Amino acid sequence: MVATRACKFRKEDTEACQAPPLLASDFCFWHDPEHAQEAAEARRLGGIRRRRERTVSGAYEFEGLESVPSIRRVLEIAVLDTLGLENSIARGRALIAAVLAAAKLLEAGEHEERLEALEATLVPRVGHQPEPPKSGRRW
Repeated sequence: MVATRACKFRKEDTEACQAPPLLASDFCFWHDPEHAQEAAEARRLGGIRRRRERTVSGAYEFEGLESVPSIRRVLEIAVLDTLGLENSIARGRALIAAVLAAAKLLEAGEHEERLEALEATLVPRVGHQPEPPKSGRRW
C-alpha cells in the first residue's frame, strides 16, 4: 500500500483540497503561499485564454468538432488561411493534407447519406428502427 500526501489547505467548508502537494511543501501549487503570485498569474492567463477562445469561436463560427459540418468548417478555415500564404513547399504540403482530410470528410458524408437512405427504406418495411449496438455504432 502506497501512502499519498494531500495538500493541507482547507476550504471554507473545511473540505480538504486533495491535490498532491509540491515536493518541498505541505501545499499544492495553487495554495502554497510561496507560489501565490505565480498561481494568480496562471489564473489570469486562463481567464484571458477562455475569453479569447469565445471570441475566436464566434469570429470563425466554430461550434466544435462533433459533426461533419463542424469539422468541414475548420478545414475550410485552414485551407483559406493556407491559400493566403506565400507559395512554398510547406504550403503545398499543408494543402495536400487538407485535400486528403476533405476527401475523408466527403467519404464520411456520403456514407452517412447512404445509411440514412437505407434506414428510410428499411424502417417502413420492418415497422421500427432497430436498436443500435452498445459499441456506439449505429448498426
